[in-house]
Amino acid sequence: MFGELIGLWLVETWSRMGAPSSFQLVEVGPGDGTLMADILRAARVVPAFIEACDLTLVEPSHPLRAMQKARLAEAPVAPRWTDSLSAIDGEGPVLLVANEVLDCLPARQFERTPEGWAERMVGLDAEGELAFRLGPVGPGFSPPDHDVQPGQVVEQSAAQRAFAQAVASLLKHHTGAALLIDYGRDTPGPGDTLQALSRHDKVDPLATPGQADLTQWADFPAVLAAAQAAGVTTASLLTQADFLTRLGLHVRADRLKTAQPEAADLIDRQVHRLTAPDQMGTLFKVAALHSPDTLTLPAFEVDP
Repeated sequence: MFGELIGLWLVETWSRMGAPSSFQLVEVGPGDGTLMADILRAARVVPAFIEACDLTLVEPSHPLRAMQKARLAEAPVAPRWTDSLSAIDGEGPVLLVANEVLDCLPARQFERTPEGWAERMVGLDAEGELAFRLGPVGPGFSPPDHDVQPGQVVEQSAAQRAFAQAVASLLKHHTGAALLIDYGRDTPGPGDTLQALSRHDKVDPLATPGQADLTQWADFPAVLAAAQAAGVTTASLLTQADFLTRLGLHVRADRLKTAQPEAADLIDRQVHRLTAPDQMGTLFKVAALHSPDTLTLPAFEVDP
């Protein structure tokens, strides 16, 4: 349901852009290709969208590219791959999706101490094991405007801001729109959000370096500010629950349950996972960037 609604959002946005006869559909970090497969399956309801689509997957990992190629083998559009946004050189407007990409980009951590600011770094403890340590603040730190108490941590990610600037530059040059979907904060504030995941379980970030996925929350206020500074328009940030509900998630779920009554309980659990406050509903946010500023985007027409 998630991928189908993203697909319909793209089709409707393409229509509001004047249904250009050629455009670039870009996904950054496509994983195993499942999201794009769902997007294209839903988009088939508008054949002109498929015919106009030039699909690019931004994926530097060759093992993941192989998975994506297999997943999209029967897709109505043949993808091509590139390592980075800066390598995209096609023509026509851009529609871009980046789902859970920002949280993969590195951030620095700074701790307020009674003596002032210190940077959180990795060093060795008395036993020679990796451990977090405080050191002098390196270049590039900007003291936050919000209140931070001694002992609290703030995170700043130049990489997340640079990604927003790269997406904005692409949209400014080609015109179009982008969706950035991730878990993160909607207001500036302190908090240590670094976590490591291995086989879907949380583990010590320093226990098995290089063998677990490290993530941190997306800093959406900083991301949107960077995009605006780069010259594109940003829509009001939505929770995932609001975004999917406005796109008709519950209507789609009801139709699926009518068609597959034996799967009704499963579908209800999936809707709950996508929208409930104690699941993904409010922790996950949806940001939208667009150029020109006159473009109106589905689900973002009314402020939350």
